[in-house]
Amino acid sequence: MVLFVTGRCRRTCWYCPLSRERKGRDVVFANERQVSSPSEAIEVAESMSALGTGVTGGEPLLELDRVVEYCHALKERFGPDHQIHLYTGLAPDEAVLRRLQGGLVDEIRLHPPHEVWPQIIETDFARSAALARKMGFLVGIEVPALPGIEDLAAALPLFDFLNINELEWGETCAAAMRDRGLELDDGMHNAVKGARQWAERLTGDPKVHFCSSVFKDSVQLRERLKRIAANTARPFEEVTDDGTVVYGGVLEPEGAVDGFLEGLDDDEYAVFEGGRIEMAWWVLTEHGAGLPGGKKYVVERYPNGGMVVEVTPL
Repeated sequence: MVLFVTGRCRRTCWYCPLSRERKGRDVVFANERQVSSPSEAIEVAESMSALGTGVTGGEPLLELDRVVEYCHALKERFGPDHQIHLYTGLAPDEAVLRRLQGGLVDEIRLHPPHEVWPQIIETDFARSAALARKMGFLVGIEVPALPGIEDLAAALPLFDFLNINELEWGETCAAAMRDRGLELDDGMHNAVKGARQWAERLTGDPKVHFCSSVFKDSVQLRERLKRIAANTARPFEEVTDDGTVVYGGVLEPEGAVDGFLEGLDDDEYAVFEGGRIEMAWWVLTEHGAGLPGGKKYVVERYPNGGMVVEVTPL
């Protein structure tokens, strides 16, 4: 699960991809759902049988009490094997690390600003990493692929890993990317042209891991959706290979529909206020002609009442 604890951040990274819905706003999201309490975040984690949580932002350490509260609740509910890693653009000192210790946060992923990469071993990030590792945390660097990323090679002995994410085009950073002469790699994904080649200057080291834009979209997101769908799909919804769910619907049926519904099992349909009916799409396509009037359609959407992907009229 991705736990977004705040959109507040004191840095102004030109490549920041946060949406307008989150950037600069003090809001909390568990995956795509806005939440207001640890119990609501736990509901989201349960819906996908989450094995761990990535705490992110904004800058999570600006809301340290909130981080501790949510992490404590997650560990209490799911146990010590629920792995929690925290992203931060700060270099936490001993006092902050002590708050995160005690089985709350297992791993810290530092995001040093681009301008300090050439001097990384002389920065507070290197000193923070040494201290955190001594205190028992796994510690690494996680940054987007940017020109000059090879400067981080000097710091590899100080860290457990270096994660490089393919630089992505975003709604709020598009103008800054155009100003720097950057462009999309293709018309299908958000990857920035050249980012993969910048990352390849370091990917020969076993501590270095590269996450492509395609992998994040087509594998990580899909697997998360499939886990959610497996737990939340209604009996009459079909779960697709992409983790979406498909069902049939009837809007404003005209006349009595009791006779039609009597021929179905209770778990093959649901009736909502206003007369809307949802049912197995294959039942609707095969037998929908027996329903008087109304608009009939097949819906594909993200699981658990998520975003609608496609509506096909029948």
